[in-house]
Amino acid sequence: MKRTAKLFGMILAVLMLLTSVKVDAATDWNSGTITATGYGVPTTGTHGAQARYLARRAAIADAYRQLLEITKGVQVDSETTVEMMMVTSDIIRTKVSGTVNGARVIDEKMTPDGGYEVTVQIGMFGQNSLADAVIERPTGPAEVVPFPAPQPTMPSAPSVTITVSGGYTGVVIDCRGLGLNPVMSPVIKDASGNKLYGHKNIDPDYVIQHGMASYAHDMSMASRAGSNPLVIKAVSLADHNANPVVSVDDGNLMLLENNSAHFLSSTAVVFLY
Repeated sequence: MKRTAKLFGMILAVLMLLTSVKVDAATDWNSGTITATGYGVPTTGTHGAQARYLARRAAIADAYRQLLEITKGVQVDSETTVEMMMVTSDIIRTKVSGTVNGARVIDEKMTPDGGYEVTVQIGMFGQNSLADAVIERPTGPAEVVPFPAPQPTMPSAPSVTITVSGGYTGVVIDCRGLGLNPVMSPVIKDASGNKLYGHKNIDPDYVIQHGMASYAHDMSMASRAGSNPLVIKAVSLADHNANPVVSVDDGNLMLLENNSAHFLSSTAVVFLY
């Protein structure tokens, strides 16, 4: 009986070491970061420095585990999650695991109950980022597809000539109220189904470093589009609500202004959602 109780105590201690009290993870589509917080408690019968060490180790292991789970669920595009890519490619699975295991510890502290809390974070874009792990670079020179050619007149009213401002620093697509689902590689379409903006229009290395767009809930968080953005209201969403759709006229206007200011090439794009 005593041996059984002792064995049960040992198993319980191991479980307490490996399992957190609670977990937290978040994907911030505006800053382009994935953050997870792990919580650990010391094993029964430990005290002082040893207890803190064991609690911290448990918290770190838990934070990495939670970070991997949230990362797997990130949408790369409208059809594909990171987990899908990991299943189909051993190389991508190894790269994603390496990215998660290399996450930065951005905060750690003791908790009032004697446990430990550790917060880790990876970037979606940039060096050693998720994009670096899942976006494949071409073996040769990148074949960048030019943006569609805009028309100098309004498609809905050919007699109306568009005057190009030339002073826009970026574009904000207002998708609020439509239920936009953020993805790493979005596409902007017009109401006729034409693709106006996507990863094929941008150098892959630039996409890996900077991403295609940021996501914000209001204009105060839309700094990526610069101080004077062109603001366009989306008319609908496509492809599982991942890709904004703008009117044909607004899409044409965006392309005309981009011809002058080239803000699409620098991915100065923000989606409000």
